[in-house]
Amino acid sequence: QVQLVESGGGLVQAGGSLRLSCAASGLTFSSYALGWFRQAPGKEREFVAAISRSGGDTRYADSVKGRFTISRDNTKNTVYLQMNSLKPEDTAVYYCAARLLGISNNADMYRYWGQGTQVTVSS
Repeated sequence: QVQLVESGGGLVQAGGSLRLSCAASGLTFSSYALGWFRQAPGKEREFVAAISRSGGDTRYADSVKGRFTISRDNTKNTVYLQMNSLKPEDTAVYYCAARLLGISNNADMYRYWGQGTQVTVSS
């Protein structure tokens, strides 16, 4: 049974930082590209960042480029999202997702999803 469990969300002031983690089990972690997506109340789910199986290729949404960094540790079956210079518009539930093989920024291409972690940025 595949499980993705996010952690690290919380309440932070604008300009602050958070580091999200997503621990995976039940799959061959190094065979999966990983992605982070987010959904704010009343809005569509949107792509945030993705990382290839080896970690050598990353992609970011324009809205987070230069502020967020995605990384992974294949020895710990964990993917991270370092979020700096947070803005109130970053407030959302953040989800990690796993996709067999290639990196993608398309949520429909991801098979496995975590339950999400809330990030709230106050102004």
